[in-house]
Amino acid sequence: MDTVTFGWTAAESDRATAIRSYGLAPTAAGEPPALPEAEAGGALTNLVRLAARLCAVPFSVVNIITEDQQVQIAAWGVDPGVCSREDSMCAKVFLTGKTTVVPDASRDLRFADNPFVTGEIAAVRFYASVPLKTLSGFVLGSLCIFSDGPASPTAEQIGMLEVLAHQVVEVLELQHRTLQLSEALAELERSNAMLGEFAGRVSHDLRIPLTTMLGYIELAEDDPDIPPGHPAVEYLQFIGGGGRRMLKTLEDVLEYSRVDGTLHRERLSLLAVTAEAAHDLGVDLGPSSGIFCDDAELYADPVQLRLLLQNLLANALNYRSTERELKVTVGAAPGEQGMALTVADNGVGISPADRKRAMEPLVRLNRAGDGPGTGLGLATCRRIAQAHGGELEIRDSPGGGASISVLFRWDQ
Repeated sequence: MDTVTFGWTAAESDRATAIRSYGLAPTAAGEPPALPEAEAGGALTNLVRLAARLCAVPFSVVNIITEDQQVQIAAWGVDPGVCSREDSMCAKVFLTGKTTVVPDASRDLRFADNPFVTGEIAAVRFYASVPLKTLSGFVLGSLCIFSDGPASPTAEQIGMLEVLAHQVVEVLELQHRTLQLSEALAELERSNAMLGEFAGRVSHDLRIPLTTMLGYIELAEDDPDIPPGHPAVEYLQFIGGGGRRMLKTLEDVLEYSRVDGTLHRERLSLLAVTAEAAHDLGVDLGPSSGIFCDDAELYADPVQLRLLLQNLLANALNYRSTERELKVTVGAAPGEQGMALTVADNGVGISPADRKRAMEPLVRLNRAGDGPGTGLGLATCRRIAQAHGGELEIRDSPGGGASISVLFRWDQ
């Protein structure tokens, strides 16, 4: 009968590390591991069930062999369990790199005195197993089928068992990549949190001396001993303008760093918060400013919602069209997942090619006629949206400008 041959060159300690990296080590209580993905557990159960049915035997298991234990992570016909490696039948053959088929284990010198054969644990007679070799070359264990009575699968059935073993490895590889991705995401979140904290501290520490410097510049600009037209007047204007731009950047960085997943959500009036945000920008709602708002109730963090609206309204004011009177509409509509807040203007808009870049921190499009900015407004709004469990979307508005939508989820 043809069998599949697997090479084995890895040290046992490296294999133990691989088992842990695949999330297959037993728990501290000695129980089989709970697979991180319910889909993975279900897939393995289906595979062992298929293996048993295909070979017409009552029992099938996926065994992971650790340094000192056999851990069953999926089973059909028996409950998954853990036993010592010394008692494991698969532990005796899985590193040979070959499929093992034993018609009667009680007559096989390798297994005759094994407790799974003698009746101490079970009374296995027919036994077959296929090693589980990963893409990186580690043999984690085996796909095993067995019976307490005689069985005689055909060569074709054993060949299909080997195919199923490859499918088991595919499921385990998927779980491995999922764990790696989860770890990378957790590390990225920790790194972003540290970077945000660092940016916040630096911005806060720089604001004080910069504010002091701007105060002295204003005093110098008002100094009667510096006559109009003196070169110092122009120099002070350059210094003051650069300092104020730097202060605005520091304030935006500080706001960006403060946005995280910590929310204090309340039921808020969209109209009231929009009016406050407009007032922060020195304008009122209505025809005089061109900003209109339909009231709605949002369940959101009041500070973050106000900051989001302030940034979106500031963008609408900064990127207005020179060809028409400014009109900005603010509203919210309920959906299946939550309330979708929308701020739409009739300004210059954002082209589809630039929308992804426009939401990245410190990115400015640098188009002709654009007003001043730090490139943090939309990035901050996106972080606020994500903190509330939603996402920020940019589309064209009916007025020819940009329409910014933010979802505030019901279940967050």
